[in-house]
Amino acid sequence: MARKTATTDPGPDVPAGAVPGLDRLPAGPTLFVGRRAELAALRAAATRPVSGRCPVLVLAGRPGSGRTALAARFARTVAADYPDGVLFARLSAPDGGRVPPARAARLLLEQLDPESAVPLPGVVEDGRDEPGCVALREALAGLRVLLVLDDVRDAGQVWPLLADEPGCLVLATTAGPLTGIEDIDPVILGGLDRTASGELLADLVGGTRVSCDPVGAADLAEACAARPAALRLMAGWLRGNAKTAVTDAARELTRVVGEETGTTPGAKGAADDAVKAGAEQAKPSANARKDARKDASRNGSANGSGSAPKKKEEGGVAPGAGAAAPGVESAGDRAAWVKPGPEPAEPVPVPDNDPLLGAFTLLYRGLPAAQARMLRTLTLAPAQTADPRTASALVGCPVPDAAATLAALAERELLGAEAPAADGTPRYRVPGRLYPRLVRLREQEDRPAETELARARLLERLVRLTESARALLDPEGGPAPDPLPAALRLHSPEHAREWLLGERELLLGAVADAIGQGDLDGSAGRLVTALLRALPLTGAPAPADLYRLHELVLTVAERNGRPRRASAALLNLGDLQVAAGRWEQAAAHYRAALEHARKADDEPLCARALEGAAGCHRALGDAVRAADWYGRALGLRQSLGDHAAEARLLARVAEAHTAQRRFDEADREYRAALAVLRRLGDERAREAVGAALADLRERVDAGW
Repeated sequence: MARKTATTDPGPDVPAGAVPGLDRLPAGPTLFVGRRAELAALRAAATRPVSGRCPVLVLAGRPGSGRTALAARFARTVAADYPDGVLFARLSAPDGGRVPPARAARLLLEQLDPESAVPLPGVVEDGRDEPGCVALREALAGLRVLLVLDDVRDAGQVWPLLADEPGCLVLATTAGPLTGIEDIDPVILGGLDRTASGELLADLVGGTRVSCDPVGAADLAEACAARPAALRLMAGWLRGNAKTAVTDAARELTRVVGEETGTTPGAKGAADDAVKAGAEQAKPSANARKDARKDASRNGSANGSGSAPKKKEEGGVAPGAGAAAPGVESAGDRAAWVKPGPEPAEPVPVPDNDPLLGAFTLLYRGLPAAQARMLRTLTLAPAQTADPRTASALVGCPVPDAAATLAALAERELLGAEAPAADGTPRYRVPGRLYPRLVRLREQEDRPAETELARARLLERLVRLTESARALLDPEGGPAPDPLPAALRLHSPEHAREWLLGERELLLGAVADAIGQGDLDGSAGRLVTALLRALPLTGAPAPADLYRLHELVLTVAERNGRPRRASAALLNLGDLQVAAGRWEQAAAHYRAALEHARKADDEPLCARALEGAAGCHRALGDAVRAADWYGRALGLRQSLGDHAAEARLLARVAEAHTAQRRFDEADREYRAALAVLRRLGDERAREAVGAALADLRERVDAGW
């Protein structure tokens, strides 16, 4: 590259490490140009006074407009104002799937405090009252935190996360309308201005090559609708075609866009259509702002707040967007600033005539076969994110070759660089704007058997890595697996712990994807087992993670008609609910476990479920039902000859009788428990039960 210029905001970035969480933000492109007006509008919106909740900034733009890069850039420039940290979460998967607010809250909570106990998921009517969302809002109280929510689909993902804390700030990026949250003026991204487009091309292609053909550079920027992603892809194509003139690149892009749509429009027509489509999608309505704030859900602008049409500046942002209105908007009443949004919108697609896909097609056609196959296959990776370890498994190549291929694809702007793993391993992500086209190419060019084999290789690789981590953390916990190749190996217990915690979400995502498709239950089951053994060894086994794993075990067991395994999974789910103090939910799990245990004709499991349900009724203060369920469990334990459990249950029945003031029955059950413990020779338990009996008799004698 000939030079490194960038017409960015003049403010310096916050040094790395100065504010917790800055490293979580997407790395973004090395070169960042233009967007002065948009950055100024975001700063103005951030200073707008709002009462009752944290301010919300919305950055709206079509796929490929650079909204994520701009959000990360802005976050770095204002991070010093939020000393308690920067939190980041993506609210859409590359395939357009909607991330529920509860899952986003759990990720943000863990970033805020890795040692915090993330609540188990709960079923509630109001998403704002989901336990994880409530816990996040409570944790943000009194803090100054910047939350960056990328690729938001609808307001229903955002408003449950909004803390009643004016010191925090939420920055949300979105491609489509975001209705349901009052009092927001979006900053709308169009294309780059002519100067910024020329500088970006010059930096990526070479200053001399572009400066010798300024008309061609302008034509290419116009053909790309001046959108950064398309410009970067075309720059990558030009670097791979050193003898092609910049003017010819513009004509080639126009030709390919015409092929995609069955027409041959001129370069200007293609660019104008794309710009017009982007403007229509995010254009505010013509209603007055005052009327729009009264009914944000009725006025469908890019974020749900209407405003009069304004002439845009060269960067594509309306002058004054996000500027402070006189005074402070009244938002103290939660109902005044939050409205339940409409049904979640479909993800905003990238149309076939979009210059972004035309640029991708040009670049993809020139890829070596190995790189093209890697790019297609990465759509199978969990969260479409991979490092050399997992990428090599997907395509079946050595790790060094996978690392080189990933780096080459990233250099061509076809992959985005993610934050590296804890051990420094580079990680990459398939951009969401390219994911649908890559899936289509994979389905066209790869046989279904090859796809299934790639998924199976990935799961087996993850199983071996997880078992290797478990063996390092607990050498006495069982036989170690066969050693991994040197490039894959985890080298120490600390390395194993960091890998497990750092890759936890991707590991859980891989299991969920496999079980969701239902064709690799064997491999997925082995990975679940490995994770259930390994995660507790990290010293921070999140109950929410274990809950998700046992839910997956239950899904597979029920699908495959294995009632005994389903009952065991339900018992584990009930135990996790008990640990969280959620007795009614736990009782429901224990009752379901009992039904499965009966189908399997497994009396020990039946007794375990009965005892668990009895304990829930006892905790809820229902002594009658507790005595009934304990008594049924007692009968089963006696028939099985489990005397230790028999003594424990006799004491529990006695406690339930005592709570009902049935003192004679309680006295009898305590004496029966003492007799069993005497035969067992358990002196410690005898002392405890004897003390309970003595206390009961003393209270009865005292007139209780």
